[in-house]
Amino acid sequence: MPAAHIAIWIIAALSIALMLIHPRDLPEAWWIGIGAAALVVFRLIPLHLAVHAIAEGSDVYLFLAGMMLLAQLAHMHGVFNWLATIAIQHARGSRTRLFTLIYIAGTFVTIFLSNDATAVVLTPAVLAATRKSKVEPLPYLFICAFIANAASFVLPISNPANLVVFHTGMPPLGEWLRIFLIASVLSIVATYLALRWYCRKDLDGPVENTAETLHLSEAGKLTLIGIAIVAAVLLTASAMGKDLGLPTCISAILIAVVISIRERTRPAAILSEISWSVLPLVAGLFIMVEAINTAGALHLSQTALQYLQHLPPIAASMATAFATGLGTNLINNLPLGLIAAASIQAAHITGALRNVILIGIDLGPNLSVTGSLATILWLIAIRKEGQDVSAWKFLKAGVIIMPPALALATLAVALFTH
Repeated sequence: MPAAHIAIWIIAALSIALMLIHPRDLPEAWWIGIGAAALVVFRLIPLHLAVHAIAEGSDVYLFLAGMMLLAQLAHMHGVFNWLATIAIQHARGSRTRLFTLIYIAGTFVTIFLSNDATAVVLTPAVLAATRKSKVEPLPYLFICAFIANAASFVLPISNPANLVVFHTGMPPLGEWLRIFLIASVLSIVATYLALRWYCRKDLDGPVENTAETLHLSEAGKLTLIGIAIVAAVLLTASAMGKDLGLPTCISAILIAVVISIRERTRPAAILSEISWSVLPLVAGLFIMVEAINTAGALHLSQTALQYLQHLPPIAASMATAFATGLGTNLINNLPLGLIAAASIQAAHITGALRNVILIGIDLGPNLSVTGSLATILWLIAIRKEGQDVSAWKFLKAGVIIMPPALALATLAVALFTH
């Protein structure tokens, strides 16, 4: 392998590692940005390719910007505290019941608003609930991370990576549900059971129900209506085969403008609290995937897929899903989704192998905190609130939780793909 290719892999790996460790408490985007800049400065990737890679992520940036704007509106107008109060009241003093309620909420948010929305929108509400009820927050924070990936292939809109992998070959919604619905149910249930077992000690004992009756303000109600409107917009855009980023961003801006005018608040007050550093972080990841492709990743993945096509169907499906799933944890599912999409097209992969690649990209990231963009957004969200989960702590949970769900979902997809 040429020295330049080795340097690309080293810079990418080091950047992701530093993002997770984030020494000196520097924002995560700094380390990815430094790594991407190093690739350009040392001419490991031509400048025009780096610019092209950044432009390729425009839909993702718009989508994230819209979701972060909605999350900030919900935070400002008490939606998170209101949801936390409802969850505690319905838990009726049971930590296990509270765990189940939050898991159900996370499932619905992921299905209809995407896994990134679960990380950005739901995580602050869960933190508010754990603080009000004075319980150990980790099991409930884990829900936000794990369900964001486990439920991310129920619908095409449940994960932006779905649109990347299938690109122009997106199946109609009915066909999508026929292939992925049973696999999704198995993934959601298996993840719930494994996560609940893993957190069993922290789920013993009562919930301190000190939550007062809390009424949602008119602005909060408008924000909830806005979130429902965005969900409808996403479903419509997906059904029409359109990109999701622009409709999401425009809808969020219009909702923010209406609420700001009604409440007579300055837009700057909303915008200043949003973690905009997420956007350059994602742009840096796009540059890295372009560089990794030039370093041989695309050729390797094509060769592997061509080999796997000659294995027995179930063995090929399992090997493909787990290899893809492990790959997401090495370079993140966003870069791997882009590589997989190009490899599927170049190697003319169809049927079960293409479908289980999607399962690996969506569900495989539950192994480690590096696995998906949603998990990284989750990590940023909890760090913003003074919490943190080490890579080792997440891995210990992921080793138990991810493999059974991935195996069951893969088997179901292999069986239901004709």
